[in-house]
Amino acid sequence: MPRTAAPDGAEVYFIEPADGATVSQTFTVKFGLKGMGVAPAGVDMPATGHHHLLVDGSVLPAMDAPLPMTDQIRHFGKGQTETEVTLQPGKHTLQLLVGDKNHVPLDPPVISKKIEITVK
Repeated sequence: MPRTAAPDGAEVYFIEPADGATVSQTFTVKFGLKGMGVAPAGVDMPATGHHHLLVDGSVLPAMDAPLPMTDQIRHFGKGQTETEVTLQPGKHTLQLLVGDKNHVPLDPPVISKKIEITVK
């Protein structure tokens, strides 16, 4: 499947929680995006994409195909920039990945650094 070119300098990051944070079982995750815009899935606008939240992913998904929708790969195809997440107590990792109108990661991938949180 063809991949959409990422805008030069595009970055995705977590506004909250911070890396190393301790959070309640249900907590807010806010997504940050720099150098491009957010558009819902299916909308074909230049320099835009939408968020996917990778939860406890030990291996990155394929970058040349639409991202599957699973408990570990959560889609925000309506253009959401924050969400409420509920996780079991313990340590977890979170990572953001931007997809194009077809849920395919951009080329090169616009992906955040992986953060670790502790759910109390």
